[in-house]
Amino acid sequence: MESLPVGEDGVTPGTRLLQTTVALDRDGTDIAQARHLAVDFLTRVRTEHGLPVSQRAVDLTRLVVSELVTNARKYAPGPVLLDLRVVGDTVEVVVWDSDPELPLARAADADRVGQHGLEIVMAVAQGFEAQREPVGKRVTVRIALIDDPGGAVSGRPPQ
Repeated sequence: MESLPVGEDGVTPGTRLLQTTVALDRDGTDIAQARHLAVDFLTRVRTEHGLPVSQRAVDLTRLVVSELVTNARKYAPGPVLLDLRVVGDTVEVVVWDSDPELPLARAADADRVGQHGLEIVMAVAQGFEAQREPVGKRVTVRIALIDDPGGAVSGRPPQ
């Protein structure tokens, strides 16, 4: 895990950014590797840096990483990059892949089998953004590091 000075990516200049990045190979273990990386990253954020990280945040981050990397593997032909970083009171999960088509959440359908991953991600995230890159796309999901005192899973008030 790196601690980097930042400023141009929307983080207050002079603050430190806790971050880890990995290129995932298509060897059949990359989704599990990504999940383990997410848990290890947040565990180190909590133990080595003393930041509050709830077990719910760890579990939701593992779920989001799993869904985003699975989708990247399913729909993109090339490599996948996973970037995890703590920004303020959130963890950002950033997944880049080579497919330029932006993901779209489908309408809820209890009878549909599968393809609910993006719905799940958006339900538990504090923020979601997908943008095209010069090559491929980048999906960023923000998850609150601590549980909301009101009990909202995502750190947002219930709607």
